[in-house]
Amino acid sequence: MKRNKYIVIAALVMAFALLAGCGAGKGRTDAGASPDAGGKGSGDKKLTLAYVAWDSEIASTFVVKEVLEQKLGYSVEMLQVDAGPMWAGISDGSADAMVAAWLPTTHASYTEKYKGKYEDLGPNLDGTKIGLVVPSYMDLASIEDLAADEAGKQVDHTIIGIEPGAGLMMSTEKALDEYGLRSDWTLLESSSAAMTTQLEKAYENKEPIIVTGWTPHWMFAKMDLKYLEDPKNVYGGDEQIHTIARQGLKEDQPEAYSFLDSFNWTPDDMAAVMVRIADGETPEAAAKAWVEQNADKVDAWLQ
Repeated sequence: MKRNKYIVIAALVMAFALLAGCGAGKGRTDAGASPDAGGKGSGDKKLTLAYVAWDSEIASTFVVKEVLEQKLGYSVEMLQVDAGPMWAGISDGSADAMVAAWLPTTHASYTEKYKGKYEDLGPNLDGTKIGLVVPSYMDLASIEDLAADEAGKQVDHTIIGIEPGAGLMMSTEKALDEYGLRSDWTLLESSSAAMTTQLEKAYENKEPIIVTGWTPHWMFAKMDLKYLEDPKNVYGGDEQIHTIARQGLKEDQPEAYSFLDSFNWTPDDMAAVMVRIADGETPEAAAKAWVEQNADKVDAWLQ
């Protein structure tokens, strides 16, 4: 009898253990994330947005973050990286999306490298441009003018660049070759913030300077600048900024995917956020103010 009693107790313990295990499994399923889903299950409202530290991409990415968090209830992680790691992160799934792909020229090397490993949701902004930028008071009109020794002496044969690996830097390296400037000129690796700081300082003192630049950017609203003509079309024509998502995001996070697919604004919209940041507001505050002031546009993205 005593032996049968122990058998019954053991059976009851095993039954309770099995029930507890099933309940735990059911809880994970309800939460929407399987054990190997990496936190990206359909019910887990978390997203990672990758972006480069260009003023334009800071503006757009923080606006997207604001909408995802305040309107759709997501928790958003911001991943600031260079262009190469940004594309790699989307392509290997370690980041969910970006709104910072300059196409078809600036990021052409990355679209080719990661072809078939990401989803292009199309343009979120039209009318972008990249190239060499100078203050309008400088007597330069074309990149071809830089071949003259006098032009180079003005700026110590130096072009102030941004982050190494940026598509704009790759295009500028190519421009040095195409225009026969490689032996005399130096492209100085820097950062977007450092470049604009040097530009503002030179502009204030009416000093010559040549930088790698792009539109939209708040510096064109703050200073009288011009692009050097590019007769060889090294930098390409007008571009678009595209939204890129990892494969599988549509199935895992349909609500976020729908918003990202609809996100679209103008250079003026972007400039409004960039100028607020340039004037001292945090990206979060500037994005929040823009979203509040453009409720109709935001609501259209969410329909």
